[in-house]
Amino acid sequence: MTRERPKVEIFTDGACLGNPGPGGWAALLRYKTLDKVLSGGEANTTNNRMELLAAIHALEALRRPVRVRLTTDSQYLQQGIEVWLPRWRARGWRTANAKPVKNRDLWERLLAAAAPHRVQWHWTRAHAGHVENEQVDKLAREAALAVAREAAPRG
Repeated sequence: MTRERPKVEIFTDGACLGNPGPGGWAALLRYKTLDKVLSGGEANTTNNRMELLAAIHALEALRRPVRVRLTTDSQYLQQGIEVWLPRWRARGWRTANAKPVKNRDLWERLLAAAAPHRVQWHWTRAHAGHVENEQVDKLAREAALAVAREAAPRG
């Protein structure tokens, strides 16, 4: 008899002050009653890169193969992984109009991070009262603000 993999819930969000600009990402990982929060940022980035990095860092933080329910408010992330990615790969990482896929480096990293796990991708509307989504939204914005403060000239 095989044991079922443990289940982890992940909630992710990215934020950017300007696009491009200082950005932040955040993830909340939940296993049973234990929560772990991750966040970070970059000085010159885009919102889409931060959305991807939130999911990547969350999945990379998992220490063994698990079942994952990952909730995001990013249609770019959710549609990208479930709909567009298979087409991009079939076309040699080209879009429908034959242009190179943006953020290919992160899409490939996301695929590698997700590979050991069974991931279900779920989308939720932003700013609609989803408690965990609101939490990671706030943390991602705080991370972006921290990066902006660090990059600001000191007088």
